[in-house]
Amino acid sequence: MLSIIGVDTAGKAHKKLVLWQKAVHLVVTVYEATQRFPTSERFGLGAQMQRAAVSIPGNIAEGVARKGRKEYLQFVYTAGGSLSELDTQAEIACQLGYLTAEATIKLQAVMDEVSRLLNGVIIYLSKVNG
Repeated sequence: MLSIIGVDTAGKAHKKLVLWQKAVHLVVTVYEATQRFPTSERFGLGAQMQRAAVSIPGNIAEGVARKGRKEYLQFVYTAGGSLSELDTQAEIACQLGYLTAEATIKLQAVMDEVSRLLNGVIIYLSKVNG
């Protein structure tokens, strides 16, 4: 089976998840947006946004690899925290004029989609655990 990135996903359960695939797309979107930041901010706010974004699919993948649903749920919550951090950083970048209106709209749309998917997984895993 091929994922959206064209890599064989056999034995890599996280790569089969739409949530993980959308989170990776979010990382790419963040990197594209932060490339246009002023040079002085590429290692400041831009780098912070990139780290927060990369953390999201990373935590999803780590959660999937865990043995139990409770552990998986904890990693999904952590991914949600990183998404909230990224949302805050994007708002700051927008208010500082580092993000164009187009980049802001695109980034917000992808963040909203990942948020909806994360919340769906949280609801599902919470019902299964509780």
